[in-house]
Amino acid sequence: MADWMDWLVAAGVLVILELFTGTFYLLMIAIGLAAGALVALAGPGVPAQAIVAAVVGVLATGFLHRSRFGHPARTDAQRDRNVNLDIGQRVTVPAWDNGRARVMYRGALWDVELTHGVAPHAGEFRIVEVHGSRLVVGNP
Repeated sequence: MADWMDWLVAAGVLVILELFTGTFYLLMIAIGLAAGALVALAGPGVPAQAIVAAVVGVLATGFLHRSRFGHPARTDAQRDRNVNLDIGQRVTVPAWDNGRARVMYRGALWDVELTHGVAPHAGEFRIVEVHGSRLVVGNP
């Protein structure tokens, strides 16, 4: 097999492995290997091909790390509506006992507590966090 084919096979293997990891870092290294294949097609020897592949791979990985894709947003799953669909829903609290209550929500009894700065009163509240089987509610 020609050198350029070896580089492309290695890049293809990394792309397949990338599908299992879910990050883009192996894909950046695969781009470097593809650059090595292009250099191999141009004719320089294996050392030049390896140097170009390494430099392109490192640069691509560095650019990815500095981009917004290199640092996914860190959100608190207890407050993230994309993780927990109960966030933002409304519950009716008939009465409070020392800042805590029990309500029927989605066919089950839930413990409810108030978020900071919200006064206890009977009425409707919005769910802002979920801690296990405890709903933390705020103003609607």
